[in-house]
Amino acid sequence: MIDRLIERIKALGAPIAVGLDPTPDMIPQRLGKCDTLEATAGALVRFNREVIDAVHDLVPAVKPQIAMYERYGIPGLEAYIATAEYARSKGLLVIGDIKRGDIASTAAAYAAHIGGTQAGGQAHFPWPEDAVTLNPYLGADSVTPFLDVCAAQEKGIFLLVKTSNPGSGDLQDLPLASGKLVYEQVADLVSQWGESLVGAHGYSKVGAVVGATYPEQGRSLRARMPHTFFLVPGYGAQGGSGKDLRGFFDTNGLGCIVNSSRGIIAAWQKDSRFGENDVGAAAREAVIAMKNDLREALE
Repeated sequence: MIDRLIERIKALGAPIAVGLDPTPDMIPQRLGKCDTLEATAGALVRFNREVIDAVHDLVPAVKPQIAMYERYGIPGLEAYIATAEYARSKGLLVIGDIKRGDIASTAAAYAAHIGGTQAGGQAHFPWPEDAVTLNPYLGADSVTPFLDVCAAQEKGIFLLVKTSNPGSGDLQDLPLASGKLVYEQVADLVSQWGESLVGAHGYSKVGAVVGATYPEQGRSLRARMPHTFFLVPGYGAQGGSGKDLRGFFDTNGLGCIVNSSRGIIAAWQKDSRFGENDVGAAAREAVIAMKNDLREALE
């Protein structure tokens, strides 16, 4: 999966993932009223399709955040799956932002997100995702089922290392007896877990989530994790910019994919030139602006 992602990034010149995290207030009324669970789920899918149609030739991947769909129950989960299926039909890789993390037996069940499951003596793949995000704070046994899937299939995982939220330091920046900080210890574990899963482009199927809002830590983690691909949230609405991310990339301008959610999918609401019929056009323009910002920063 990571090799395919890198090849798409190189072909498009856009290390960008579009975060498909819509809320009802982002959705124009023409796409449907959000007055029932079913109606809201349908509006989410129609909204996402407009965004995907507008940007699928510009970016390699999308990142739907499952919580934005789960809160609408079964209709919401159906919308999540429909969105992921549509994105893949347009040639996009799908990074499921699920942030799962649990004991080994439960983790094995969660691993169905990328590894599929058995029913009636046959393999089924209900979750159309190429990679997922994971919380590694339960340790190795919570990650092993996903590592097994990555070894057997062309799938990937991104483990939380240094997250973009303001409170991340409450735990992640605590010092350990070894002298390391917690996030540094997690980084070392992520590197270790991914050692046997390095692909043709020198990066492992086991990646790390490293927030754009912490550029100094991002630079140090790039040096610490030379074979770990970064998924970088926090660009745009959370404050991260292209110049903050120079140290996240390797010397070839690779090594990470940068996510933007509200800055792209809600762009139609932020510029007076756009109206409710311009969801796709505004998203496309926002992607192009982000691509230029990243390119200028790397240059």
